[in-house]
Amino acid sequence: MHTYFCLFGLSGCGTGNGEAYLKRSTMVLKQVKVIKLPKFLDKRGNLSFIEEENHIPFKIQRTYWIYDVPGGEARGGHAYKENEEFIVALSGSFDVILDDGKEKKTFSLNRSYYGLYVPKGLWRQMENFSTNSLALILASTPYNPSDYIYDYSTFKNMKL
Repeated sequence: MHTYFCLFGLSGCGTGNGEAYLKRSTMVLKQVKVIKLPKFLDKRGNLSFIEEENHIPFKIQRTYWIYDVPGGEARGGHAYKENEEFIVALSGSFDVILDDGKEKKTFSLNRSYYGLYVPKGLWRQMENFSTNSLALILASTPYNPSDYIYDYSTFKNMKL
């Protein structure tokens, strides 16, 4: 089953933690949240910001961005055992496809004052990048190669 969500009008759900994410697949997708960030309008240009443990439910340990993605290419294609993320389309647009091993949901990000909270234990992929798009990702853990699950079959087996 695949569900598509537009960025607007989606209400958030509660968050949780623990290794149980990898075993309770249906609960993880319910913990995904689209979060509206503060927005200050000004004739000189608008301003938005993100504060850790205020707008997002974790302390920021790593920040990275994705840009210059060639047409038709996808990013991601993995899951995390521990890492949580907050994804913002600072410029342009792209889709984030989240998969709990049973169900997929697509979130279209296209406004810099909305972000997507992605808990650990979900397969994620980003695609449909517009020209000159810029994706900002805030992560709850420092980079750790052993936290990644790159094989989808392994990911699905961990969900059982």
